[in-house]
Amino acid sequence: MNEITLSQAQQQVDEWIQTIGVRYFSELTNLGILMEEVGELSRLMVRKYGEQSYKPTDQHQELSDEMADVLWVLICLANQTGVNLTEALHKNMEKKTNRDQRRHLENEKLTRPS
Repeated sequence: MNEITLSQAQQQVDEWIQTIGVRYFSELTNLGILMEEVGELSRLMVRKYGEQSYKPTDQHQELSDEMADVLWVLICLANQTGVNLTEALHKNMEKKTNRDQRRHLENEKLTRPS
């Protein structure tokens, strides 16, 4: 499987939408879809790592597929709103690094055993 950059992913999703998907759903529709997909991921995580038991309909779902669904819709929203995800991630990492340089190291909740 080939590696893919965020920029390439944005381009590939856009090409798919333009050729197979006909057009993007509206931004608000995609926001709703994103919330649905995050909910599906959450449901699976709660069953796999939490205390809830699996329902028969949950048994064959894959975390990777649910995460990819979330990423797909997020990429659609980025494309629609003109967000370059590569730049946004770089800026976000810089913000977190500057803001949280000592914060987590000094958090006693993270240093004691759980």
